[in-house]
Amino acid sequence: MSTSITTTAPTAPPVAKSLTRPPRSLWRDAGQRLLSNRLAQLGMVIVIFFLFLAIFVPVLFPYNPRIDSDLASQLQPPSLEHPMGTDEQGRDVMRRIAHGAQASLGVGIGAVLIAVIIGTVLGLVSGYVGRSLDLGLMFGMDILLSFPGLLLAIAVVALIGPGLRNSLLAISIVSIPIYARIARSTVLSLKQQEFITAAHAVGAQGGRILSRHVFPNSLSPILVTATLGIAAAILETAALGFLGLGQQPPYPEWGAMLADSVKYLTSGAWWVLLFPGLMIMLTVLGFNLLGDGLRDALDPRLRAN
Repeated sequence: MSTSITTTAPTAPPVAKSLTRPPRSLWRDAGQRLLSNRLAQLGMVIVIFFLFLAIFVPVLFPYNPRIDSDLASQLQPPSLEHPMGTDEQGRDVMRRIAHGAQASLGVGIGAVLIAVIIGTVLGLVSGYVGRSLDLGLMFGMDILLSFPGLLLAIAVVALIGPGLRNSLLAISIVSIPIYARIARSTVLSLKQQEFITAAHAVGAQGGRILSRHVFPNSLSPILVTATLGIAAAILETAALGFLGLGQQPPYPEWGAMLADSVKYLTSGAWWVLLFPGLMIMLTVLGFNLLGDGLRDALDPRLRAN
């Protein structure tokens, strides 16, 4: 009696799901971390709200400050008709705050954007080339950093004249050394990495290495610093407006509105001072919360394995 023995081919062990799942990118992982941060969510809501005011309110509700005056309604307290009251010329405070957001946020974001572009380029080139170019550029940046930022901005505006555009230029000049230093330090830490050495080995040129390898890896600290820098730029814009060096009357700007309302604080017209100051505080708070959330989200030490 014969017996047959059947054999089955050994089956391959199951592949772990973790091996087949594509790795998450840094930016996708950072986005998930940012959206799960409650304080960062609050900051995003505040920032989006004020960006909406700055972008859409001037378009949807046109405003001519030259003819917006009603002396019969001056310094009226908050009411249904004027939720934030009126100022010394009878102008609606809420309307001027909504339209002033364009000036305050426009200068803050625009100045930081200019400073990021110029400072990052200078820092990348300085750190990568090194030698005398690095020494000369960083010496100039150190000279600018030796002056208090607000005082330097006041000096620049005093030289070129008051106005919104000049305020933007002054704040951007003051902010350039910060981003140049950050970009340079990132380049110096990346130059010794193996992927940079490999890029040199295959014949990649300096410009390609900077644009394809160094710059993407330096975005995280620059992005975080820029978000926090917008808050500081908005404060500097308000300070210049408060001193009469920013947006010129009758056009609304939060710092200028504060300067115009200080003299009425002792007379009981608290609303003309409270609401512009509250808008500045909320805007700065929103960008600070968002910047802190970005810093935590982009920290590689907190990235999930």
